[in-house]
Amino acid sequence: MERHGVEPGAREGPDGLMVFDGLCNVCSAQVQFLLRIDPRGQIRFTSIQSPYGRHLARRHGIDPDDPSTFLFFERGRPLQASEAVVAISRRLPRPWRWLRGLSVLPRPMRDRVYGWIARNRYRIAGRRAACMVPSPEMRARFIDDIPPQEG
Repeated sequence: MERHGVEPGAREGPDGLMVFDGLCNVCSAQVQFLLRIDPRGQIRFTSIQSPYGRHLARRHGIDPDDPSTFLFFERGRPLQASEAVVAISRRLPRPWRWLRGLSVLPRPMRDRVYGWIARNRYRIAGRRAACMVPSPEMRARFIDDIPPQEG
């Protein structure tokens, strides 16, 4: 169970798992950044194009073929948009943890900014032809297949 980032007793889903658009350059850059600054591996990843990512997206109302946001699971709870960003920031080491201060801004304001970036992400940074391939050292932090307990 722990291998897949599932917190014991979690009912909704995994813990510390980010479901991201693997074709989006902005999203892939965010994953690369998180891999670099989170050496303890508190955050794990699955692309929305993987079987597990598609499963989680559909289960939580996101079209995996046209994602408008990403998911982050905090203790089994699925979070989207700016709430997901704030939850991820709480897990980051110093000095990056200061990003959790974004939570003082009203959520509608944060979500508007997030929504604009999400809608324009391909225009801002482009789109990949294929999902990013993690290095062998980072491969253990990626989950592609649906864990048996969620199938």
